[in-house]
Amino acid sequence: MNEEALWQPSAARIAGSHLTAFQRLACTTLNRDLPDYSALWSWSIADTSAFWERVWDYAGITGERGAIALQPAATMRQARFFPQARLNYAENLLRRTGTTPALIAYAEDGTARTWSRDRLRHEVARLQQALLAHGIVAGDRVAAYMTHIPETLAAMLACASIGAIWTSCSPDFGIDAAVDRFGQAAPRLLFCVAAFRYNGKRISTAQRVESIATALPTLEKIVLLAPDDDMPMPRHGIALEDWLAPHPGGQPRFVRLPFNHPLFILYSSGTTGKPKCIVHGAGGTLLQHVKEHLLHGDIHRDDRLFYYTTCGWMMWNWQASALACDATLVLYDGAPLAAGGHALWRLADEARVTHFGTSAKFLDAIAKSGLEPGREYRLDALRTLFSTGSPLSAERFDWVYRSVKRDVHLASISGGTDIVSCFALGAVNLPVWRGQLQCRGLGMAVDVVDPQGRPLREEKGELVCTQPFPSQPLGFWNDTDGTRYRHAYFERFPGIWCHGDYAEITAQNGMVIHGRSDAVLNPGGVRIGTAEIYRQVENCAEIEEALAVGQRWQGDERIVLFVRLAAGAVLDTALEERLRRRIADGASPRHVPARIVAVNDIPRTVSGKIVELAVKKVIHGETVDNVAALANPESLADFIDRPELAS
Repeated sequence: MNEEALWQPSAARIAGSHLTAFQRLACTTLNRDLPDYSALWSWSIADTSAFWERVWDYAGITGERGAIALQPAATMRQARFFPQARLNYAENLLRRTGTTPALIAYAEDGTARTWSRDRLRHEVARLQQALLAHGIVAGDRVAAYMTHIPETLAAMLACASIGAIWTSCSPDFGIDAAVDRFGQAAPRLLFCVAAFRYNGKRISTAQRVESIATALPTLEKIVLLAPDDDMPMPRHGIALEDWLAPHPGGQPRFVRLPFNHPLFILYSSGTTGKPKCIVHGAGGTLLQHVKEHLLHGDIHRDDRLFYYTTCGWMMWNWQASALACDATLVLYDGAPLAAGGHALWRLADEARVTHFGTSAKFLDAIAKSGLEPGREYRLDALRTLFSTGSPLSAERFDWVYRSVKRDVHLASISGGTDIVSCFALGAVNLPVWRGQLQCRGLGMAVDVVDPQGRPLREEKGELVCTQPFPSQPLGFWNDTDGTRYRHAYFERFPGIWCHGDYAEITAQNGMVIHGRSDAVLNPGGVRIGTAEIYRQVENCAEIEEALAVGQRWQGDERIVLFVRLAAGAVLDTALEERLRRRIADGASPRHVPARIVAVNDIPRTVSGKIVELAVKKVIHGETVDNVAALANPESLADFIDRPELAS
């Protein structure tokens, strides 16, 4: 790693940060000194109860906290935070009133709608009244097949206000993928859009909605946003405005429920079988998110948070919670690379976004397009740039500071659907080091261990969490004895959470994520993270995207690198040699693939993550368990019986 940081926060920024204010609060109430982030983090995991009590107080959580912050148990997964507390997630997100913007929603064509905080509360009240009139009660599941628009957020908050459990997919999920998810949750009600626009095209959902509804026997009502002549009303269907017409709105009411009352059902990618239905509690989700938004993201009142996401990705839930920090949410419905890659940067300028969130893949695509957002747009309001979804390469760190903004807090963050939050992320009081996530999250006892569970420093190993944290899942839906839950996280290292990431704690006490553990390559018995290879090849102009897998070969494993070429590029001997030399020089000779193979497309999930395991199965002639989980399942055909892999 470079010895010089890419970015250092100014003294003024440190002084005005939430992290500094929280640090002062902790020092005062504890009557002890916590001079830096390292000391604060160490205290947050040494005295977990006191830390989360201070978070509750600092964030001003609305609700009854109770006297106990953490109720220990025999196992990490059975520990309970705030067992006496009662709160409502929606009440905390909607507590601010007035005419200031709560939501600014952009469509792909650049048109925008603004909802004030009073308007959002009014719409939530109407939806709440309609839900109650239908007989929806606490614990019922409500599903959504919706785009990232204000109506979706309002419906979720209405459900949360009465204790109904929200679960959602975006309408780019195919029929089987949606049914695999919603079918397990057994919803009584489905919200859906009649159509959506993506990349300049209008896409009707008529056939999908009809098929999904037919496959859900528990479904009683389909509430359809903006139906038109192209979409016959499905059975049990009603237009949203007709459904809401009898209900006057006004002020929503909130039912305060136990801290661990179920709030969301989220889904794993489903690439190794049916998706896991991961149940998250209201209190743990809220507390973890406000900690991340305030202390790590440094989101202040009236800041404007944009995150490019869909309703099928946990970042949608994560962004929504920022309303509890009095932020304005900037939403976007459309293709991220619309208008030649300009759409989101134009939005950032026009909406004066202070916190811009996206994926590493998006930043990679923008960099390769030659667009330099910092030259074309002011971005004068922008203070923080979040990146997640896959590891952000060191070269893309350089690009952000060269081509987006020199004085910006670049926060690469990593966690997942499993915890609806982050294990490692940013902190505005710390420097940004090239290629690193800045820190482990406060209150998160994150470590990296070897196969025997021994801690590692500046070496690669398994990312684990050794102590309870509030946003641990309550469990998996329909996993009554907890067997699947235990198997997913607690069997690799008994008693501690194993996340499945291959990671490293650096000399600067930051983190590097080297890829998923189940995709780690093992040639000659040496473990190699796939991200280490991607960092080298994806900076090559001829390569749009790459995927590396291990092929069983002569009693060992050899690395095969599949590449999707840029338009006009040819995978000839010269390019192969250049790629091999770049990998050997930038990573090591052990990382150099035995075979480099060009393919037409790389398989990915609907949230954009590439799927190494599916390709590994295909090249070995094995069945891919759940093709419906892929956004582009047809791409797998290109990997079957490749002659390049036969010798």
